Amino acid sequence: MLARVNTITFNGLEVLDVDLQVQITSGLPNFIIVGLPDKAIAESKERVRSALQSMGVMLPAKRIVVNLAPADMLKEGAHFDLPIAMAVLAVMGIVPSQKLSEYMIMGELGLDGSILPVNGVLPAAMAAKNKKIGLICPQSVGSEAVWAGVENIVAAANITELINHLKGSIVLPYPESKKADGKYYLSDMADVKGQESAKKALEIAAAGAHNLLMAGPPGAGKSMLASRLPGILPPMSVEEALETSMIHSIAGELKDSKLSFERPFRDPHHNASTPALVGGGRKAQPGEISLAHNGVLFLDELPEFNKATLEALRQPLENGYVSISRVNAHTTYPAKFQLIAAMNPCRCGHLGEHALECNRAPICAQEYLAKISGPLLDRIDMQIEVPAVSPWELADVKSGEKSAVIRERVIRARRIQEERLQKLGEFKVRTNAELRGALLEEIAVLDNDAKALLIAFADKNKLSARAYHRTLRLARTIADLQSETKILKLHIAEALSYRRNIAGRK
Repeated sequence: MLARVNTITFNGLEVLDVDLQVQITSGLPNFIIVGLPDKAIAESKERVRSALQSMGVMLPAKRIVVNLAPADMLKEGAHFDLPIAMAVLAVMGIVPSQKLSEYMIMGELGLDGSILPVNGVLPAAMAAKNKKIGLICPQSVGSEAVWAGVENIVAAANITELINHLKGSIVLPYPESKKADGKYYLSDMADVKGQESAKKALEIAAAGAHNLLMAGPPGAGKSMLASRLPGILPPMSVEEALETSMIHSIAGELKDSKLSFERPFRDPHHNASTPALVGGGRKAQPGEISLAHNGVLFLDELPEFNKATLEALRQPLENGYVSISRVNAHTTYPAKFQLIAAMNPCRCGHLGEHALECNRAPICAQEYLAKISGPLLDRIDMQIEVPAVSPWELADVKSGEKSAVIRERVIRARRIQEERLQKLGEFKVRTNAELRGALLEEIAVLDNDAKALLIAFADKNKLSARAYHRTLRLARTIADLQSETKILKLHIAEALSYRRNIAGRK
């Protein structure tokens, strides 16, 4: 008396197959789960027993053994409840074993037999599609699985429904896909008074996905500007939306199982730990930088973050992914995010304003900015000063450009980048900020005057090779916003103007 069903476990975004086997034999009544289960799986036997009793099925007074193969791989999560229950029912002859072999099964059980939502349905559905089998999952997250393109999805609300569907008594409807309305970014750039140069910098950053650091006194509008960046970014493509949603699905942050095409905007507090920001913990969960994949990570009060936490951003900023190593797990998460940071010039925030600055200036500023290392600053393409807004600007009743107008220009610049890259056969690179090596040299073509200006500036200010290439990418974006095929001297000059000596470094 043996039954087998297909289920999965996760290692980061990687979906690993698990062959779940159930055997009922004579002997003292017992319910044993083997195969390196975690605490949640070990408790599954009580949830399964109660769920089956609620529908009038009593487990036989025999020895029930559940094996999760391969036995040397750690399994985690309550989503093993439903596959264990279905395998037990198959052994008892209540559901057809052959029918179950056509599906991958996942779901948590309530004591009343209901099937509760679980994390990771979208990546599981992608794995089921690749194996060319169907998926059995909770009804509440069935719409999430539809986006993977699985042809056979059974989304049931409880075990009774699922059994009747498998036996042909009823036919459960195929779930409908849900799309987020994308209207949760209500803030408009027109609300920002003054700060025209900062708005222009934000537009350039959005057009090329460049990292940006804003420095200025308290109340100048740095956080206000950053919060309006999502409103001018182009929507994600289907491929980008699936990439991002898979991470949010694993983390349990995919709201109402709806796929959103708006880019994520994450703004963790400055007391966030390194695992919270980069990822980690006991189960090597994705951090804020992975949840911001294909979107924006906003770090307000940058020098207030722990120095070690900030240094942990250096590798993801360069590579676009983060590797998390633990004793029992080695996981890689994508982390291709756009960093937007804001800070005050010093702890009191009024360095250079003699009437307001503290009596420890400028020493307090040096101590305050010491947490931001040169290598981290070197990875930030644009560093601008955001001055205080004058009362005359605040009192001006005229509103500035709306986010929708700026967004159209950004979309047009992104489209230019996309078409250029597709002509060159590059489909993995999407923005100017990702250009590297020979591809950068081929795309960022300078005229003679522009080249002479860049070389002279780099030599005089001792720019690193990284800063030199980031300036090239930034100039390429400025040229794209102006629909110029070649990078001119004025584009280089504008790009260099955004590399200010914010923290006392080049």
